[in-house]
Amino acid sequence: MPKDKTESHNRIIPAAKQEFLEKGFQNASTRAIAARAGITSGGLYRHFKDKEDMFSALVEPAIAQMNAWMGTHVRRGYEGALTGDYGAMWQDSEIDMIREVVYPNMDAFRLILCCAQGTRYERFIDELVEEHQTIMLDVFDRLRANGVPVKDISAEELHILMSAYTTAMFEPIVHNYPLDKAMHHLKTIEAFFLPGWHDLMGC
Repeated sequence: MPKDKTESHNRIIPAAKQEFLEKGFQNASTRAIAARAGITSGGLYRHFKDKEDMFSALVEPAIAQMNAWMGTHVRRGYEGALTGDYGAMWQDSEIDMIREVVYPNMDAFRLILCCAQGTRYERFIDELVEEHQTIMLDVFDRLRANGVPVKDISAEELHILMSAYTTAMFEPIVHNYPLDKAMHHLKTIEAFFLPGWHDLMGC
């Protein structure tokens, strides 16, 4: 884009982030974002079609990084389930994802978790749980086919467990803990849940 438009865009992004973090999506004002960025309200719409488009620009890069990390994690789990390399399934966990992806993108994930009501991201945790529940049930079937003594568990029970685990993982971000404090709490969460996952999956 032309230099002057690039400069305007680079002012809008931090202005929008600050407005959304302070007020949440629903209460954020495009007029206030424009004022923070030092441009007219009309000038915003040369860059973004609406307020949610601005919000998406702030969070989508972080979501893409998370999805890439999870894609690698899930592929490793499937491969381990198919080949019998069960150790590979436990090589890393979502706790590592919080450290490696979420904390370097802290503001973006705080926007998603704390400020997204009224956007398509407001069910972020629920949708993440639903997606991973489907994956886990498929992995269970693959493990059973290999003779692994996976415990019988209903989809509803697994949903409850995964909701508790996923919500707990993201709580340090909701509370805006610094990384060292978050890692302390996440290690406690892992110590609590990991033996249960091993017992459930039979490997």
